[in-house]
Amino acid sequence: SFGPEDAPVTVIEYASLTCGHCRNFHLNVWPAFKEKYVDTGKVRFIMREFPFDPRSSAGFMLARCAGDDKWYATIDLLYRTQDNWARSSDGSGSLKAVMGMTGMDEAAFEACLRNEELQQQVQAVFEAGREFGVDSTPTFFVNGEMYKGVLSIDRFSEIVDPLIAASGQ
Repeated sequence: SFGPEDAPVTVIEYASLTCGHCRNFHLNVWPAFKEKYVDTGKVRFIMREFPFDPRSSAGFMLARCAGDDKWYATIDLLYRTQDNWARSSDGSGSLKAVMGMTGMDEAAFEACLRNEELQQQVQAVFEAGREFGVDSTPTFFVNGEMYKGVLSIDRFSEIVDPLIAASGQ
């Protein structure tokens, strides 16, 4: 998560690492959103894993295995290199090459993907999302209200600004 726990607005994103729309949000909307709302303490942003396929699950597992200090940088790298690994004929080899950029060696890569407990944790986040009605990515919850698809910074402003104003900030 990003931003203060006591921010007046909480935005939760359910995303898949193989989703082109999620990549679009991450690369083209998130930087401006983060600067305008998260960095100013007005929004707490939480990203939740919602992998639709084994490659996305693997990516999320690998990001967790990279460690808390490298988690976001790994997510960012996976989105930026999505074309290299998400639809590659050699998914494992392509993902291994990308993770090599983080310093993860082959033994750590293999051990991470064999970690059944970690796989179950990622799956549990997915299942919780389904219980909340998530069936596509990205799906955002803004103070509990669901919005599906990529939202532009202008659309986010239309939703978030009145909530911030109502909180007195």
